[in-house]
Amino acid sequence: MSFSLGVQPREQVDLLYISMETAIALASVLGNVLVVAAVLVNRSLRDTTFCFIVSLALADIAVGALVIPLAVVISLGLETQFYTCLLLSCLLLVITQGSILSLLAIAIDRFLRVKIPTRYCIVVTQGRARVAVGLCWLLSFISGLVPMLGWHIRPDPHLHGNASGAATDSSDAPIVCRFTSVVSMNFMVYFNFLGCVVVPLVVMMALYGEIFRVICVRLGRRAEATCDGDDGRRYYQKELRLAKSLALVVALFILCWLPLHILNCVALFCPSYTLPKAAVYTGIFLSHVNSALNPLVYAFRIKRFRVTLIQISRRCVLCRPAGSSLFPEGKTVLKG
Repeated sequence: MSFSLGVQPREQVDLLYISMETAIALASVLGNVLVVAAVLVNRSLRDTTFCFIVSLALADIAVGALVIPLAVVISLGLETQFYTCLLLSCLLLVITQGSILSLLAIAIDRFLRVKIPTRYCIVVTQGRARVAVGLCWLLSFISGLVPMLGWHIRPDPHLHGNASGAATDSSDAPIVCRFTSVVSMNFMVYFNFLGCVVVPLVVMMALYGEIFRVICVRLGRRAEATCDGDDGRRYYQKELRLAKSLALVVALFILCWLPLHILNCVALFCPSYTLPKAAVYTGIFLSHVNSALNPLVYAFRIKRFRVTLIQISRRCVLCRPAGSSLFPEGKTVLKG
């Protein structure tokens, strides 16, 4: 989130923005809670890839439960102390970076799965996957809290005075909490966008490009082989379907977040230009919509996940006992 829109009376665009943000927050939390629930109840979803997907889902839950409410409150012109506002702004950066690094971890996982299929289960274990998730979030906190270490905008002490007219400590004086009142656009463009967003996304695109190349080459070889290669062909066909679904998640992330980062670049390089409020709200809103889209991709594109959601829904509608199995008669492993 970014930009200072100025203190303005509540307008129709503000009310529309708040209403839409509220709907997206509810959809993000509900949809991604179902993602986590599906992985918990279906053992066939408890592989390393879905470990990273759960990490992404937790980041999206945080967007709905924390980031969007903070965005709405800040749009209302909340007054806080300087470091309180800075900490809230850094929290938004941490959660966003967690999403990006989770997507990168998923891409690396799928890359290893097609490059070293025979040794994948030895190299990528559940324990190592959990360590990787922890490392992703550690790096997210480190990069997101950089503004707390000094790369921020200090309020002008001359703008804050006490009753006698003497200047007060700018960090103690209340300010209207706006993202750009405390976070530098230099940081957002050069460090956050180019370093923490563009670089991981370029790596992801390269990984998925290589994944599709390897799969297509090996499927071509299997097609020329005898029927002895049927098992390998099915393996790579399944990997291709899942890779397409996860690449779609990355593409949606780019489409949803790119407008906001473009607006950040405009704010940095064209400081004399006043960004329209509707454009700013649209950029912020699209970045939040991404968190509600991921569960839809999983439901429509991944059969194992879709069937699990249907089973969960039936349990809730039919009020089946908590001890009853969602997958009777040993039907826990679902292909696709």
